Amino acid sequence: MTDADPLGPLLDLPGVPDAVRDARAAVDEVHRHPTNRKGWPTTAAEASVRAARASAVLDGGGAEIPAGGAVDDPVLAGALRISEAIGHLLATWRRAPLQALARLHVLAAADLVPEAGEDTLGRPRAGRAVSARLDLLAQLVAGGTSVPGPLLVAVVHGELLDLAPFEVGNGVVARAAARLTAISTGLDPKGLTVPEVACLRRADRYRDTARAFGEGDPDGVRDWLLFCCETFVAGAREATSIADAAVPS
Repeated sequence: MTDADPLGPLLDLPGVPDAVRDARAAVDEVHRHPTNRKGWPTTAAEASVRAARASAVLDGGGAEIPAGGAVDDPVLAGALRISEAIGHLLATWRRAPLQALARLHVLAAADLVPEAGEDTLGRPRAGRAVSARLDLLAQLVAGGTSVPGPLLVAVVHGELLDLAPFEVGNGVVARAAARLTAISTGLDPKGLTVPEVACLRRADRYRDTARAFGEGDPDGVRDWLLFCCETFVAGAREATSIADAAVPS
Protein backbone atom coordinates (compact mmCIF):
# COMPACT_ATOMS: atom_id res chain seq x y z
CA MET A 1 0.00 0.00 0.00
CA THR A 2 1.37 3.43 -0.95
CA ASP A 3 1.13 6.49 1.21
CA ALA A 4 -1.59 8.95 0.35
CA ASP A 5 -0.56 11.83 -1.87
CA PRO A 6 0.15 14.77 0.49
CA LEU A 7 -1.45 17.22 -1.94
CA GLY A 8 -4.35 14.97 -2.92
CA PRO A 9 -6.87 16.71 -0.62
CA LEU A 10 -6.45 19.91 -2.63
CA LEU A 11 -8.49 18.30 -5.41
CA ASP A 12 -11.41 18.00 -3.01
CA LEU A 13 -11.68 21.75 -2.50
CA PRO A 14 -14.77 23.22 -4.20
CA GLY A 15 -14.16 24.50 -7.71
CA VAL A 16 -10.53 23.40 -7.86
CA PRO A 17 -10.90 20.46 -10.31
CA ASP A 18 -12.80 22.68 -12.76
CA ALA A 19 -10.24 25.46 -12.42
CA VAL A 20 -7.43 22.99 -13.09
CA ARG A 21 -9.18 21.76 -16.23
CA ASP A 22 -9.70 25.32 -17.45
CA ALA A 23 -6.05 26.17 -16.89
CA ARG A 24 -4.78 23.10 -18.70
CA ALA A 25 -7.19 23.60 -21.59
CA ALA A 26 -6.08 27.22 -22.04
CA VAL A 27 -2.39 26.30 -22.03
CA ASP A 28 -2.93 23.38 -24.39
CA GLU A 29 -4.72 25.68 -26.83
CA VAL A 30 -1.73 28.04 -26.91
CA HIS A 31 0.57 25.16 -27.77
CA ARG A 32 -1.68 24.33 -30.74
CA HIS A 33 -1.41 27.87 -32.13
CA PRO A 34 -0.01 27.65 -35.70
CA THR A 35 2.89 29.96 -34.86
CA ASN A 36 3.90 27.82 -31.91
CA ARG A 37 4.13 24.60 -33.91
CA LYS A 38 7.49 25.62 -35.37
CA GLY A 39 8.16 29.15 -34.18
CA TRP A 40 7.79 28.48 -30.46
CA PRO A 41 11.43 29.32 -29.57
CA THR A 42 10.75 32.91 -30.62
CA THR A 43 7.44 33.21 -28.80
CA ALA A 44 8.83 31.45 -25.72
CA ALA A 45 11.72 33.93 -25.60
CA GLU A 46 9.30 36.86 -25.71
CA ALA A 47 7.14 35.24 -23.02
CA SER A 48 10.20 34.79 -20.83
CA VAL A 49 11.14 38.47 -21.09
CA ARG A 50 7.58 39.60 -20.33
CA ALA A 51 7.52 37.27 -17.35
CA ALA A 52 10.79 38.70 -16.05
CA ARG A 53 9.61 42.29 -16.40
CA ALA A 54 6.32 41.60 -14.64
CA SER A 55 8.06 39.69 -11.86
CA ALA A 56 10.52 42.51 -11.31
CA VAL A 57 7.78 45.13 -11.05
CA LEU A 58 5.93 43.00 -8.49
CA ASP A 59 9.05 43.18 -6.31
CA GLY A 60 9.43 46.94 -6.71
CA GLY A 61 11.79 46.88 -9.66
CA GLY A 62 11.55 48.51 -13.05
CA ALA A 63 10.36 47.18 -16.37
CA GLU A 64 12.40 49.25 -18.81
CA ILE A 65 15.04 47.41 -20.83
CA PRO A 66 17.35 49.98 -22.49
CA ALA A 67 17.92 49.43 -26.19
CA GLY A 68 21.43 48.10 -26.54
CA GLY A 69 22.38 49.07 -23.00
CA ALA A 70 22.86 47.43 -19.64
CA VAL A 71 19.92 47.09 -17.27
CA ASP A 72 20.58 49.30 -14.26
CA ASP A 73 17.67 48.19 -12.09
CA PRO A 74 19.00 45.37 -9.86
CA VAL A 75 15.66 43.58 -9.50
CA LEU A 76 14.99 43.57 -13.23
CA ALA A 77 18.57 42.55 -13.97
CA GLY A 78 18.16 39.55 -11.69
CA ALA A 79 14.84 38.57 -13.19
CA LEU A 80 16.32 38.73 -16.68
CA ARG A 81 19.30 36.63 -15.66
CA ILE A 82 16.86 34.00 -14.42
CA SER A 83 14.88 34.14 -17.66
CA GLU A 84 18.04 33.28 -19.59
CA ALA A 85 18.88 30.40 -17.24
CA ILE A 86 15.50 28.65 -16.95
CA GLY A 87 16.21 26.11 -19.67
CA HIS A 88 19.59 25.21 -18.21
CA LEU A 89 18.11 24.76 -14.74
CA LEU A 90 15.25 22.49 -15.76
CA ALA A 91 17.06 19.18 -15.30
CA THR A 92 18.45 20.28 -11.93
CA TRP A 93 15.02 21.43 -10.79
CA ARG A 94 13.61 17.98 -11.48
CA ARG A 95 16.49 16.13 -9.84
CA ALA A 96 17.75 18.44 -7.08
CA PRO A 97 15.26 21.26 -6.51
CA LEU A 98 17.14 22.84 -3.60
CA GLN A 99 20.27 23.14 -5.71
CA ALA A 100 18.27 24.83 -8.47
CA LEU A 101 16.60 27.10 -5.91
CA ALA A 102 19.98 28.21 -4.62
CA ARG A 103 21.06 29.03 -8.17
CA LEU A 104 17.86 31.00 -8.78
CA HIS A 105 18.64 33.11 -5.73
CA VAL A 106 22.21 33.76 -6.83
CA LEU A 107 20.91 35.00 -10.17
CA ALA A 108 18.07 37.04 -8.68
CA ALA A 109 19.95 38.71 -5.84
CA ALA A 110 23.49 39.18 -7.16
CA ASP A 111 22.98 42.95 -7.42
CA LEU A 112 20.82 43.27 -4.31
CA VAL A 113 23.21 42.36 -1.52
CA PRO A 114 26.20 44.42 -0.40
CA GLU A 115 29.62 42.87 -0.73
CA ALA A 116 29.62 42.02 2.98
CA GLY A 117 26.52 39.93 2.43
CA GLU A 118 27.63 37.97 -0.61
CA ASP A 119 27.89 34.82 1.48
CA THR A 120 24.10 34.88 1.79
CA LEU A 121 23.62 34.35 -1.94
CA GLY A 122 21.99 31.00 -2.55
CA ARG A 123 21.80 30.24 1.16
CA PRO A 124 18.42 30.03 2.88
CA ARG A 125 17.91 31.65 6.26
CA ALA A 126 19.03 29.51 9.16
CA GLY A 127 16.50 27.58 11.19
CA ARG A 128 14.94 24.17 11.39
CA ALA A 129 11.53 25.43 10.28
CA VAL A 130 12.91 26.92 7.07
CA SER A 131 14.99 23.83 6.34
CA ALA A 132 12.11 21.43 7.02
CA ARG A 133 9.69 23.28 4.77
CA LEU A 134 12.21 23.53 1.95
CA ASP A 135 12.97 19.82 2.24
CA LEU A 136 9.28 18.97 2.03
CA LEU A 137 8.82 21.24 -0.97
CA ALA A 138 11.79 19.64 -2.69
CA GLN A 139 10.31 16.20 -2.13
CA LEU A 140 7.08 17.28 -3.79
CA VAL A 141 8.87 18.78 -6.79
CA ALA A 142 11.06 15.70 -7.21
CA GLY A 143 8.12 13.34 -7.55
CA GLY A 144 6.44 13.25 -4.16
CA THR A 145 3.03 14.10 -5.55
CA SER A 146 0.97 13.25 -8.62
CA VAL A 147 -1.49 16.15 -8.50
CA PRO A 148 -2.04 18.06 -11.75
CA GLY A 149 0.57 20.59 -12.76
CA PRO A 150 -1.46 23.71 -11.94
CA LEU A 151 -1.77 22.61 -8.31
CA LEU A 152 1.91 21.83 -7.85
CA VAL A 153 2.81 25.16 -9.48
CA ALA A 154 0.49 26.97 -7.06
CA VAL A 155 1.90 25.16 -4.03
CA VAL A 156 5.52 25.86 -5.01
CA HIS A 157 4.71 29.50 -5.73
CA GLY A 158 2.67 30.08 -2.59
CA GLU A 159 4.97 28.20 -0.24
CA LEU A 160 8.05 30.12 -1.36
CA LEU A 161 6.24 33.45 -1.08
CA ASP A 162 5.09 32.60 2.43
CA LEU A 163 8.35 31.07 3.62
CA ALA A 164 10.58 33.79 2.09
CA PRO A 165 13.61 31.55 2.61
CA PHE A 166 16.21 34.11 1.55
CA GLU A 167 17.13 37.54 2.87
CA VAL A 168 16.17 39.30 -0.40
CA GLY A 169 14.77 38.44 -3.81
CA ASN A 170 12.13 35.99 -2.64
CA GLY A 171 9.33 37.12 -4.93
CA VAL A 172 11.36 36.84 -8.12
CA VAL A 173 12.67 33.45 -6.96
CA ALA A 174 9.19 32.17 -6.12
CA ARG A 175 7.79 33.13 -9.50
CA ALA A 176 10.79 31.64 -11.30
CA ALA A 177 10.37 28.39 -9.36
CA ALA A 178 6.69 28.37 -10.33
CA ARG A 179 7.68 28.84 -13.97
CA LEU A 180 10.16 25.97 -13.75
CA THR A 181 7.46 23.80 -12.22
CA ALA A 182 5.00 24.63 -14.98
CA ILE A 183 7.56 23.52 -17.56
CA SER A 184 8.79 20.45 -15.68
CA THR A 185 5.31 19.07 -14.97
CA GLY A 186 4.33 19.35 -18.62
CA LEU A 187 1.68 21.94 -17.91
CA ASP A 188 3.52 24.43 -20.13
CA PRO A 189 6.47 22.44 -21.48
CA LYS A 190 7.67 25.17 -23.85
CA GLY A 191 7.23 28.06 -21.44
CA LEU A 192 4.81 29.93 -23.68
CA THR A 193 2.40 31.37 -21.13
CA VAL A 194 2.88 34.47 -19.00
CA PRO A 195 0.93 34.10 -15.75
CA GLU A 196 3.30 36.64 -14.18
CA VAL A 197 1.62 39.41 -16.19
CA ALA A 198 -1.75 38.37 -14.78
CA CYS A 199 -0.28 38.50 -11.27
CA LEU A 200 0.95 42.04 -11.92
CA ARG A 201 -2.34 43.23 -13.38
CA ARG A 202 -4.15 41.91 -10.30
CA ALA A 203 -1.38 42.64 -7.83
CA ASP A 204 -3.66 43.31 -4.86
CA ARG A 205 -5.50 40.03 -5.30
CA TYR A 206 -2.21 38.27 -5.92
CA ARG A 207 -0.81 39.44 -2.61
CA ASP A 208 -4.04 38.92 -0.68
CA THR A 209 -4.57 35.36 -1.86
CA ALA A 210 -0.89 34.49 -1.35
CA ARG A 211 -1.18 35.75 2.23
CA ALA A 212 -4.33 33.68 2.74
CA PHE A 213 -2.58 30.59 1.40
CA GLY A 214 0.21 31.10 3.90
CA GLU A 215 -2.27 31.22 6.76
CA GLY A 216 -3.36 27.68 5.85
CA ASP A 217 -7.12 28.07 6.19
CA PRO A 218 -8.89 25.82 3.65
CA ASP A 219 -10.82 28.76 2.16
CA GLY A 220 -7.61 30.75 1.81
CA VAL A 221 -5.78 27.83 0.23
CA ARG A 222 -8.69 27.33 -2.18
CA ASP A 223 -8.70 31.02 -3.16
CA TRP A 224 -4.98 30.88 -3.94
CA LEU A 225 -5.33 27.74 -6.03
CA LEU A 226 -8.21 29.24 -7.98
CA PHE A 227 -6.29 32.47 -8.49
CA CYS A 228 -3.23 30.63 -9.79
CA CYS A 229 -5.37 28.69 -12.24
CA GLU A 230 -6.94 31.95 -13.39
CA THR A 231 -3.50 33.42 -14.03
CA PHE A 232 -2.71 30.56 -16.39
CA VAL A 233 -5.91 31.23 -18.33
CA ALA A 234 -4.98 34.92 -18.53
CA GLY A 235 -1.35 34.02 -19.21
CA ALA A 236 -2.49 31.89 -22.11
CA ARG A 237 -4.29 34.90 -23.58
CA GLU A 238 -1.04 36.87 -23.28
CA ALA A 239 0.75 34.02 -25.02
CA THR A 240 -1.83 34.03 -27.81
CA SER A 241 -1.22 37.73 -28.38
CA ILE A 242 2.51 37.03 -28.64
CA ALA A 243 1.93 34.26 -31.16
CA ASP A 244 -0.53 36.35 -33.17
CA ALA A 245 1.97 39.19 -33.39
CA ALA A 246 4.67 36.79 -34.57
CA VAL A 247 2.64 35.60 -37.55
CA PRO A 248 4.34 36.91 -40.73
CA SER A 249 2.28 39.57 -42.49
